[in-house]
Amino acid sequence: MPHTVLHLDASARHQGSVSRKLSADIVAQENAGEIIRRDLTDGVPLLNENWVAGTFTPPESRSDAQNETLSFSDTLVSEVQAADTIVIGTPIYNFNIPASLKAWLDQIARAGVTFQYTEDGPKGLLEGKKVIVAIASGGTQVGSDYDFASPYLKFALGFLGITDVTVLDKDAVQAAAA
Repeated sequence: MPHTVLHLDASARHQGSVSRKLSADIVAQENAGEIIRRDLTDGVPLLNENWVAGTFTPPESRSDAQNETLSFSDTLVSEVQAADTIVIGTPIYNFNIPASLKAWLDQIARAGVTFQYTEDGPKGLLEGKKVIVAIASGGTQVGSDYDFASPYLKFALGFLGITDVTVLDKDAVQAAAA
């Protein structure tokens, strides 16, 4: 059955990017009725004072500046909420994810929107989604002690309620396509 795929690319390289090629190959294999594409290198704002204050302010009481600051975050959250599957193409830079992908995670991690605090601790509100992460690295072996990207992504996404996370490196993606 066709579903909605959110395709995220985080590599700073456009030409010759292995992670972009891998994520595109994965998206091509999905039975997508709709594909939402987001190139994170086009600019994901860092959190600022208006963002933080706005997330702690009821929507009807927010200032115009807070609403304006949160509008991009609202768009990113809507894309995630609409997606059944999220495909993330990312390199490993200096043992971790690129800053643009971290900024995206910061923008979508919203108390009361994508997670909530309960008496039993935090509860993710984005359950039922599948994430496939296509990782490329020139020197850090995926899954090694030097790979902080994979466990971080699994933890951060799990905090938001997304626990069906598959991390694939170049060899795994190519084997699946064969």
